[in-house]
Amino acid sequence: MKKILLLSSLLLTSACATLESTETADNASETVTHINGFPTRDRVDYVLECVAKHGGLSYINQYACGCKIDKIAEKISFADYEAARTFVQMQKTPGEQGAAFRDPQQSKDLRGKLKEIDAAAEKACFVQ
Repeated sequence: MKKILLLSSLLLTSACATLESTETADNASETVTHINGFPTRDRVDYVLECVAKHGGLSYINQYACGCKIDKIAEKISFADYEAARTFVQMQKTPGEQGAAFRDPQQSKDLRGKLKEIDAAAEKACFVQ
């Protein structure tokens, strides 16, 4: 029951807060709704990881983590976010196998960009 309440409120605090409408080129009266290209499942996964990292489930952590993923989604495309997260996770692979994730300039650039965006989102959403 607790998980259902958590997921319901996560969807309300993170996904609904960033809905935006854009007009299509084919038909100006037709509206397409999207959420900055970040799938809801990935937003929820991020919020759950963030809540666990910040000491567990509380309204404040839940709200701040929902805010944080919204701030991240405003600054980086989902494709770049996903690539950066992959590089961050896989850079810990030892030896030559990890070099493909650690050494390329694209990896360094995306990891740095995500680190900066994450720090700014943390500062904006969590009470210091």
